[in-house]
Amino acid sequence: MSTSKKATTRPATPRCDLCGGVDFSIISASDRHGEALQTGLCRDCGLVMHLPVPSEAEVAEYYATRYRQDYHGEQVPNARRVMRAWNNGERIHRQLTPYLSGSESVFEIGAGIGCTVKAFETHGHSAAGIEPNRDFNSYSRSKLFTRIENTNLYDLNDAGSPQLILLIHVIEHFSSPRRALTHIHSLLADGGLFYVECPNLTGPFATFDRMFHYAHIYNFTPQTLQAMVESCGFEKVATLTGEDNPDIHMLFRKAKAKPAIAPLQRHSLHVEAVLNRHNAITYHLRPVYLMRRVQKLWSYMVEGLTAGMFVNRLLSRLAKQAAKD
Repeated sequence: MSTSKKATTRPATPRCDLCGGVDFSIISASDRHGEALQTGLCRDCGLVMHLPVPSEAEVAEYYATRYRQDYHGEQVPNARRVMRAWNNGERIHRQLTPYLSGSESVFEIGAGIGCTVKAFETHGHSAAGIEPNRDFNSYSRSKLFTRIENTNLYDLNDAGSPQLILLIHVIEHFSSPRRALTHIHSLLADGGLFYVECPNLTGPFATFDRMFHYAHIYNFTPQTLQAMVESCGFEKVATLTGEDNPDIHMLFRKAKAKPAIAPLQRHSLHVEAVLNRHNAITYHLRPVYLMRRVQKLWSYMVEGLTAGMFVNRLLSRLAKQAAKD
């Protein structure tokens, strides 16, 4: 993310990053902690975003120094977080395997701990990435032996034309997803794949009072995410999650020409209706929520019992491999 003087200014009238509209309805005035945070719904396309949107400079400073402490409560990842991240990286690899030859070069933007990059590397891919936060990047390079640089997206002019770029729970953090996707498009090899994950606003992924916080500048639905990515020169290959999943997983390909984008007429009405569909009681009593909650509690228990041993074995294996290389 750039920290130029030009990027620090905000437009006098907020514009939707998807459709350019200026007609917003304010749907929330506070974040999940009760602090002041104004969130708006674009009446033209249904994109949900902070009003005003933080500048590029503000976002860059926040992620470089404060994000991990604010969001995760730690500067060095604990064993449970590492285990969870490694298993998630393996899940992403399995999910994408049907679309890969097995030899693609892989690049992750916002690589976090670095487990996904390393997981792809252990499966035979040339894998690297970038991560703006200094603390997790230090752990990634010293413990996982990853090729992850501590830099921002807009300072990266050449990523080696990777054949697959990963953006895992990052797009919602950009000051301008459109600007980020346009830059990613320029980094990707011709015909290369682009995989993106983010929370699903209409999944939903949380109760309304827990939905909004400073780190998530944008909130996407499957429709607004697809429209945003396609408008930046990609064509959809597959949607890998259902409409009611709390996360969106989508795979795209760098297109030779920009696809025709269907207008999102009346989508804002759908978004508003879904956001008002549940109260705290009906949200938590949904069978799908109860099932996922049981699964999550079970996984937390397993992590608590096994994470330390899992991570010790993982780090030992990676250190031995690094010594051989």
